Amino acid sequence: MKKINIYAALSTFMHKYPMTVAWRVKAHAKIIEKHLNPGEEVLYAFAGQKGPEFYELFYTGVIVLTNKRILVATKRFVWGYFFTSITPDMFNDFKVKVGLIWTRVYIDTINEEIIISNVDKAAANELETAVTEQMMKLSKEYGITKKRGR
Repeated sequence: MKKINIYAALSTFMHKYPMTVAWRVKAHAKIIEKHLNPGEEVLYAFAGQKGPEFYELFYTGVIVLTNKRILVATKRFVWGYFFTSITPDMFNDFKVKVGLIWTRVYIDTINEEIIISNVDKAAANELETAVTEQMMKLSKEYGITKKRGR
């Protein structure tokens, strides 16, 4: 399996969108690398603060789109980490809210809603396109259909 440098992809995102608030990105990227499965390729990566409020500046989350799922990781300061894998059958919706300075991203799943805030507002269109197109492609590939209404 080809070694993928997730940190380089995140660094590219951070340089392209410098208003994004993210700390210790290299440590968070290592968590994603641990959980990549054989044959899984990284397609897109971004970072931001994991939580709904702009003042929550110490909970960086790294989000990686692969050819099979969405991965979310946060390395804790002392020991341990938080990791979430979102497969196409668990994915419900993706929402972007653009504010004066930052963008807030909502990834809605069957079990929870993951919120990433303090992302440079210039990244909003790129994020929406990357996530939506990949999840639509995976849904078609796996034959997943969602029922409308209740």
